[in-house]
Amino acid sequence: MAGKNLRNPANLGLRVAETALPLKLPLPLMLTLALIALSVLLRVFDPAPVAKLRLAVFDSYLAASPRVADPAYPVKIIDIDEASLAKIGQWPWPRTKLAGIVTRLTAAGAKTISIDLILAEPDRLSPAALAEAFAADPVLAPLAARAASLPSNDQTLADAISGAPVVLGFSAERGAPRNLLPPRAPLAIAGDDPKEAVPRYSGGVGSLPELTEKAAGIGAVNWIPERDQIVRRVPLLITVIDTLYPSLSLEALRVAAGPGSTIFVKSSGASGIHAFGQRTGIDSVRVGDTVLPVDGRGELWLKLAAGDPKRTIAAHTILDGSFKTDDIAGRHMFIGSSATGLLDLRATALSTSVPGVEIHAQALEQMLSGDHLVRPSWATGAELLFLVLASALVAYLIHTSGAIMAAAASVAAIGVFWLFSSNAYSASGLLIDPVYPSIAVVALYLAGSLANYLAAERDRARIRSAFGHYVAPAVVEELARDQSKLKLGGEMREVTLMFADVRGFSKLSEGMDAEELIRFVNALFTPLTDDILHNRGTIDKFMGDAVMAFWNAPLTDADHAANACRAALAMLESLDKLNESRGPGADPIRIGIGINTGEAVVGNVGSPQRFDYSVLGDAVNIASRLEEATKTYGVDVIAGERTVSLVRGFAFKELGSATLRGKDRPERIYALTGETDAGINADR
Repeated sequence: MAGKNLRNPANLGLRVAETALPLKLPLPLMLTLALIALSVLLRVFDPAPVAKLRLAVFDSYLAASPRVADPAYPVKIIDIDEASLAKIGQWPWPRTKLAGIVTRLTAAGAKTISIDLILAEPDRLSPAALAEAFAADPVLAPLAARAASLPSNDQTLADAISGAPVVLGFSAERGAPRNLLPPRAPLAIAGDDPKEAVPRYSGGVGSLPELTEKAAGIGAVNWIPERDQIVRRVPLLITVIDTLYPSLSLEALRVAAGPGSTIFVKSSGASGIHAFGQRTGIDSVRVGDTVLPVDGRGELWLKLAAGDPKRTIAAHTILDGSFKTDDIAGRHMFIGSSATGLLDLRATALSTSVPGVEIHAQALEQMLSGDHLVRPSWATGAELLFLVLASALVAYLIHTSGAIMAAAASVAAIGVFWLFSSNAYSASGLLIDPVYPSIAVVALYLAGSLANYLAAERDRARIRSAFGHYVAPAVVEELARDQSKLKLGGEMREVTLMFADVRGFSKLSEGMDAEELIRFVNALFTPLTDDILHNRGTIDKFMGDAVMAFWNAPLTDADHAANACRAALAMLESLDKLNESRGPGADPIRIGIGINTGEAVVGNVGSPQRFDYSVLGDAVNIASRLEEATKTYGVDVIAGERTVSLVRGFAFKELGSATLRGKDRPERIYALTGETDAGINADR
């Protein structure tokens, strides 16, 4: 062994790249950061599927806990229903019928009367229109002359509206304005111009000017459904051309507050609004003492109450006088239709078919009750903060504590956030989305677990590749299953060392060319390697015509000394078979084997860029010297005293005490002669 180059480039020592260490995996970390960033960007852009999930949760909250309506129903609907059409006649009715309804409601003490009908064309049933139709008939000519002198139905309705707390509706549209008069509502604005934030239209269609001029107020009947066509919000303000108009329900609230009442609009930039220099739109709308929380576009989230027939009065009962005055006095009245043929039906979170007039009525009822839904400006930020923190925690736990701990943390974090969201809704009507952050956390957990699993499989493959040529397959599989058994770095442990060297290698290889020499060495060490691996040994390195192996690392082996002795005897048997296969006349191949047991440092030796899994220590040197001593004593295998003391069932012959090269203290050494059934350490 002396003089052999232990760092020969031809050595086949175990090389393990540092990236094989399963301590820090940059790829899963990069995947985690990428998924978190993608989740945040997806929420910021808010595509339709993401928004739909969020709104579905809000719908479920509302369905589970709708607004509790005031039993007195301060807002009621005069419904042009199927029964009224059957009694009064098909639509449209003469405007005199509407005039009669307005007159009776006013007389009964209605607080406001809002008409959710667009009366944009003159009444075709007015006397003048009939007179024009009758004029060509000589028989009807006298009637036509008489009819032409009568007031028009529109005038009759205008007279009924005049002086009454009537709010007429108009519909904002994209086309040119028609019959659209300036708003009646005085507006006071604090902060940024709300016209830049609210829905904008280029025109609109209103009722006839002679009707609108007599009304106490005019308001937009527009509703803006979500992508799924469900009405969840109503705009309290809209812009037509460059003019700000209130909605029908907001205008009814203003009219009820009395003449000269003002709508106050508070936007970003106003005192007390913290927008950090950003134009975040409208913060609130106030009429009198009623403050309405709205989103940045001036839209009111609807907290609908369950439908109730008590909220509705059939229109025909007003006309025939069978209504109760107590049902009207002091209340806000909305005139509209639930008849299917009039096509004014909408879908809400509580019902797939609700008359449009009921949405306006419930909006006003909600304003009066003060029971609102609010999507606070900080909601998105809070959701994203939870997403990032929970995802980071889950990702950290996946890579440090494993998938089970990460799953428990995911469930706990998601549960806490859902509880926070539901409590925020029930306690304050706050709309906080728990769905998207939860989905993002679950997606990151699944992706992280998959990445961790793939990384673990990659590590197992690397371990199999790295150790597969140096330790037994069963040991490799055990290491792959439980990588904690491979302590990387270095540790002190008792190991059994083996050095085996070919005797007279120079003479044996004399006359061989390079290819013949390689074939010879491979044919020699293949069976010897199999014997070492079969007996749970680890090949440290091949050094030209020598091999170094050790036992009890990387896996613990309680019988490491016995396995080393067993491997040595097997190697001698394999060598005998190899010599027989070489035929008569060939120089026999002999090896000397040194075995020693003692404490040594086991671990990675080398530089951070390249290292060996090896052993260092005095016990290693002694094993090497024992291999050299086989030449002196003329035996095949020499074992140290500690090795002999640990094994049973092997025959040893004591060779005495010897001072090995480089050692000051003599060592008791033994020749291993075989296995025996005679007992411990027989035939020394």
